[in-house]
Amino acid sequence: MAALQTDSSVLTAVKSRLYLSGVLNHCVRLLSLDPRRLRGNWGAAATLAQLTSSCCVGVEPGKDSPAFHKLFLPSVVDGLLSLASQLMRRSECVTVFRRLMESVGWLLRAHTQLTSQVLSCVHYERIQMCDDASVSLLCVQMWIQTCSASRDFLSGLSDDCVLLLLNEAVGQLAVSSDSSVGGASVRLVLLMANQQELRVQPLLLSFRGLDSLLDKDWRGRGFDQDVDQLIALIQSDTRSHPQACTERVRAACVIQASWRSYRTRRRVKSLNRAVSALQRRYRARRRQQQQEEEVQQWEEELKYQVCVRRQQARREFHQRQRQLLQLLPPDQVQSYLQECERRAAVVIQSFWRGFRERRRYDKNNARRHTLRDARTRQHAARTLQGAVRLFLQKRRAAKLPPTTSFWIGQSGLTDSRRVELKRQVDEHVSLHPSSRVSRQECERLHEEVQLLLLAELQRGGQRRSREEQREEALLAHTHTQLELLRDAPPLSVVTTTEADAFLSPSGPIAARARDAHNATLQASRLPWWRTLGETAGGFDAGAFSPAHLQELEAELGGLFVGGSAGVSDL
Repeated sequence: MAALQTDSSVLTAVKSRLYLSGVLNHCVRLLSLDPRRLRGNWGAAATLAQLTSSCCVGVEPGKDSPAFHKLFLPSVVDGLLSLASQLMRRSECVTVFRRLMESVGWLLRAHTQLTSQVLSCVHYERIQMCDDASVSLLCVQMWIQTCSASRDFLSGLSDDCVLLLLNEAVGQLAVSSDSSVGGASVRLVLLMANQQELRVQPLLLSFRGLDSLLDKDWRGRGFDQDVDQLIALIQSDTRSHPQACTERVRAACVIQASWRSYRTRRRVKSLNRAVSALQRRYRARRRQQQQEEEVQQWEEELKYQVCVRRQQARREFHQRQRQLLQLLPPDQVQSYLQECERRAAVVIQSFWRGFRERRRYDKNNARRHTLRDARTRQHAARTLQGAVRLFLQKRRAAKLPPTTSFWIGQSGLTDSRRVELKRQVDEHVSLHPSSRVSRQECERLHEEVQLLLLAELQRGGQRRSREEQREEALLAHTHTQLELLRDAPPLSVVTTTEADAFLSPSGPIAARARDAHNATLQASRLPWWRTLGETAGGFDAGAFSPAHLQELEAELGGLFVGGSAGVSDL
């Protein structure tokens, strides 16, 4: 609604209020969420990114301007690039990625100081290393649109940022083989050279072999005119400064030779120390491994000796037990074995009970210690509280002014004062009568309560009699129904009139009885292997199709099972 206003100050005020109220900060936190928490709402995330970037352009933060430019705007760029790096490998999110890069370009056109952060951001480096040609093309097109939107964009950048931008374009030319990516990179370099010729041409000298790369790999791709123009620009710059190039190459060679000689000398000096340190660490490591192997071997030998001795002791015990069994008469062998089992059970039970009692004692002891500590702390707290209260009471008493006597004049009550007090007491008694009830009133209330209790007992007796009559009627009705069921004719001779006598007046009860009857008939026809593991109500209700029920009706001699006409309610 603010954007539709003709006055731009309304939109600026709305954006400022959104920033100062914290709404934009919340949007940035949402953009920085883990992609798994977005649950596939990539379009909503892209819309939120566009709204956030548009609200950051034209805002007037007022006194919060340093925090807005140094903290908030970098966080917005980082959130947008983080979301873009997560979506660049999703084939279904190409449109969303394009919208995110457009939002980043919108921010860069309004805030030029963010360019260095974008070029050095970790998320943007991940985007640059992507193998997808569409991602690389979108990145290059973003910089082309940013540079084309304002001729002052490159003038506000430092030489390092311009060099990083050239590195990206030349890197795409060296790595990519897509024609659209190559053409966009060439156009970007030409655009930068046209806008900032004095700054860009010296920087192009650092890319040695760029003209040969363009001539070999990018001719015949549909943009030969741009390639020829860029090659001419590079070669003209090289011809105009041949001496400078030669001096730079010579200086670079001198610097590299000095650095390599210094690094070689330092490596030779530190070689002896490195060799001695390496040998010392290797010997210490080998000694430690030997000690660990000896300890492990000793532990394995000890375990082996323990196992051997246990086997020997068990073997000797069994041999001694076999010898004892051979000495015993045959009729006492069973009793001896039972006695051995009983003693073993007693030993096991004694060990288990001892373990259980020790554990219970430990728990009780710990609980006892805990209770003792709690009581000690409570007693200490009471002592401290009593001492503090006594101290505070003494301090308050010392701060209070001395009190004077309440009695002024003669002591005791006078006759006039006694008459006045009596008059006041009589007035209070008359205004506030006693709540005690007389004896006659109590007897009357007791009689009323007795009458009410008698009436309640009579109503209870009538209610019980009605309930007994109802129970007797229900029992008689139940007996009658049981007799009808017992005397019911077989299904082969039943008529419609006789079948109607067994119908229930309740619709759900009749439907339940019909379903149970059909299920019973179906279960009686199933083979025995189909009924394994099935309960009485476990048959599938979908098995009773109309065609199957008609076959069952024909097979049972005319009994209609479907339940649509005639005796269907049976």
